[in-house]
Amino acid sequence: MAGTMQKITILGATGSIGVSTLDVLSRHPERYSVFALTANTQWQKLAQQCRQFNPRYAVLVDEQAAELLRADLGSGLNECDTQVLAGVDALEQVAADEAVDTVMAAIVGAAGLLPTLAAVKTGKRVLLANKEALVMAGGLFMQAVRDSGATLLPIDSEHNAIFQCMPSGYSANTAGLVQSGIRKILLTASGGPFRTLSPADLLNVTPAQACAHPNWSMGRKISVDSASLMNKGLELIEACWLFDAQSSQIEVVVHPQSIIHSMVEYVDGSVLAQLGNPDMRTPIAHALAWPARIDSGVSSLDFIAAARFDFEQPDLARFPCLRLAQEVAACGGTAAAVLNAANEIAVEAFLHGRIAFVDIARVVETVLTQQVSIEPSVLIDVQAADSEARVRAKRYIQTFN
Repeated sequence: MAGTMQKITILGATGSIGVSTLDVLSRHPERYSVFALTANTQWQKLAQQCRQFNPRYAVLVDEQAAELLRADLGSGLNECDTQVLAGVDALEQVAADEAVDTVMAAIVGAAGLLPTLAAVKTGKRVLLANKEALVMAGGLFMQAVRDSGATLLPIDSEHNAIFQCMPSGYSANTAGLVQSGIRKILLTASGGPFRTLSPADLLNVTPAQACAHPNWSMGRKISVDSASLMNKGLELIEACWLFDAQSSQIEVVVHPQSIIHSMVEYVDGSVLAQLGNPDMRTPIAHALAWPARIDSGVSSLDFIAAARFDFEQPDLARFPCLRLAQEVAACGGTAAAVLNAANEIAVEAFLHGRIAFVDIARVVETVLTQQVSIEPSVLIDVQAADSEARVRAKRYIQTFN
């Protein structure tokens, strides 16, 4: 798309990925214009973004927040002519609008599935930061990509790294790993803030400690997932769909420095790695301009300062969420939607002090054992599994006292 002005919709504009995306876009006003920005409730932050980027639409899921945004944008010396929409349907509207070229899908959690799928079905370039869309409905999602001819580019630093290390032209739709001469994918993990804690110490960790990631600046939910290694488990499932891989072909490797973002090993013994400073603007800029390259604003990697790269095996006994995700990746079906839904409810309960950090895995495993997994044939199968898992998780959490 080099040489033409791309119109961008950002789903989840006020989150860390959305903010980083806008930073990259601001460096290239000759290439990109913002068509729509969306958020859940953060109308003040969205108002600031609207005044800076002047999108055609702003969407807030919360109706009251939308009214506050309308009043704010229409008042004062800095009036803005952005049209404010409200509700879940409006997310799909601005994702699927025919004027949009590229959609950044950065809504956290299951809430991002439908608007991301709407963008895919209209054949857009979709920059996928919402891993839950593939975790929940991977088979249906990838079929929609094939049917529409959409371009799907991964934004998670690990998946973007794998994509960059793949053979030129590799696609999950046309070739498998073995046919492309690939032995395995090495999915790196920082290990999170609790990597060196003992099992006894994990019993009393706080939400503030879980959200204090040593390398990355992320939202609270993703930070907790990183601390439990559930985030890596979700990324494992996502990688299976993105790269047409079996879970057995993906090895999780703990790399505390977060400099090597992932690797691909070939059958001749070559291992290709993508390296860079831990800054999400790098994969965002890569996907925005692909197959070209643009400045992201990220500083050069200082190899002398980095000094060393360490690697460890993940401890599945201390971090059972990764083990659960590996098991789900191997069995397939709606179990992945159940895993994700139960985890979202458990993380929310932990952040609000209702359960302990170690109880997150207990909640997820209990719900997985209670619910039968099926192979979904339509999206409603996924949504039903998701809803049922949330009810089961909330009911189980009520027994914690």
